Amino acid sequence: MVVWMAVIFLLSAQSGGELDTWLPFFRRLLPGLEDFNPMHYAAYFVLALTVAFGLGSRAFSWKGYLWILAVCVLYGATDEWHQAYVPNRTPDWNDLLHDGIGAAAACVLLLIYRLFRKQGRVPTSRKY
Repeated sequence: MVVWMAVIFLLSAQSGGELDTWLPFFRRLLPGLEDFNPMHYAAYFVLALTVAFGLGSRAFSWKGYLWILAVCVLYGATDEWHQAYVPNRTPDWNDLLHDGIGAAAACVLLLIYRLFRKQGRVPTSRKY
């Protein structure tokens, strides 16, 4: 989790001009990408999964989902505050919303996994 937070911090510390130099590379990977806004979903989806990993089995409860969302949204808020001090970057409430949506999507995935596991559709261990 801390490593992924550092990655997000380093990326958000890039000035607007520096980020624009990376856009052509990502456009080859993701055709139709006009800017980095959709990357908020992906970054905070991954962050939520790393928080869940850290929580272990406690992640698979409503309290765990709330912790995951709280950590991600709070970190997203500090990230937006940090961008206020980066040249050519500004904090944006929409970015924080996208961060929260990415984290919530990961929580939904964890919930679906939990439901499938309860129904016995996901093997817990394999015997060879």
